Amino acid sequence: MQKIRLSQSVFEFNRKRFAQQLKPNSIAVFNSNDIYPISADSTHPFEQHRDIFYLTGINQEETILLLYPNAAHPAHREIVFVRKTNPQIAVWEGHKLTPKETTQISGIKTVYWVDEFERVFMELARHTEYIYINTNEHYRAKVETETREDRFIKWCKKLFPYQKYQKSNFILQRLRSIKTAEEISLMQHACSITEKGFRRVLGFVKPGVWEYEIQAEYAHEFLRNRSKGFAYTPIIASGSNSNVLHYIENNQQCLAGELVLMDVGAEFGNYASDMTRTIPVSGRFSTRQRAVYNAVLKVKNEATKLLVPGTLWKSYQKEVGKLMTSALIDLGLLTKKEVLQNAEAYKTYFMHGTSHHLGLDTHDYGLLDEPMQPNMVFTVEPGIYIPKEGFGIRLEDDVVVQAHGEPLNLMANIPIDPRDIEELMNA
Repeated sequence: MQKIRLSQSVFEFNRKRFAQQLKPNSIAVFNSNDIYPISADSTHPFEQHRDIFYLTGINQEETILLLYPNAAHPAHREIVFVRKTNPQIAVWEGHKLTPKETTQISGIKTVYWVDEFERVFMELARHTEYIYINTNEHYRAKVETETREDRFIKWCKKLFPYQKYQKSNFILQRLRSIKTAEEISLMQHACSITEKGFRRVLGFVKPGVWEYEIQAEYAHEFLRNRSKGFAYTPIIASGSNSNVLHYIENNQQCLAGELVLMDVGAEFGNYASDMTRTIPVSGRFSTRQRAVYNAVLKVKNEATKLLVPGTLWKSYQKEVGKLMTSALIDLGLLTKKEVLQNAEAYKTYFMHGTSHHLGLDTHDYGLLDEPMQPNMVFTVEPGIYIPKEGFGIRLEDDVVVQAHGEPLNLMANIPIDPRDIEELMNA
């Protein structure tokens, strides 16, 4: 499907920055994800661990990266281990990377087969003081399966109980949150594919279509534009389903007069886009729907302006809360008295966060207790959900923090003005 790759120099730069943060006399190891079983002989499609991809560009299973910046022998400072192939694997699974191809992608000159890892690691690790392991420290993470990384950590600690262990993830949280120009270019392309999908859907939605049919239209457009598909499980929520924040059944019929909330994004080169649009099934917003829509749009536009260098996450969320409170008072959903009694009364109608980091993961790495910096990429996604009125509206764009001037909206070309949406739906 995709043959788009970042340049070798990007991964070399990423490894250099990571190595600079290690303590002296340290070794760091990164493992690919497992191929996860479903049942019988079925498996989920393989998805590379984003950290090892970030440092090597390699998308193949059973890959291991070893970094040992202070190794006496230069050939041992960067080593990548890849799966050894044979004619039978080639017939059943297809081509696997050769050592030469591995070097061409990653820039790492020392390449071994993965079955040599234990021997090489034991030889090198006994000379080190620190071993960096890569646990999942994302603030949203809830991991209930034992990963390939977990198995390595248990094996390593049993083998080297007296070494000092450090966590790679805290370094990567900071590094990965700031994107290079090449990374932003891939994300822009993912957003452009998402735009194509949305424009296609605007000409397709009408009373009587099913949510899964809308999902299929997006999937068709994403795949034909060389995306692997959705960056995350899509939300196609019509009518009252739009009040369920993570609705993913996508199995209801869209009826006249309803709204349909679509939270979808294409992936490209392992980088995610993340868009939400809410459109009228019949092609026209009612007066009330338009009023709520314009209120959400205004909050989104004002919130976007706050994404500037130096902004603190908690302060940002607090300011957005004030914007939303004002909007809800204007809509008659809150009274000033209610707000005086409870400053967070707005959460009755807007109960989720406004933004999250975006990149190699849809909810990408980023340290929320540190100020925003240039080239961080955030979503901006306010919403107002009114179960009593049978609809919810959320709007979402992807935005790059700029060193100077206003934030860069990677989705600026995707229709969002309600007049434009109506015009395109009725063209």
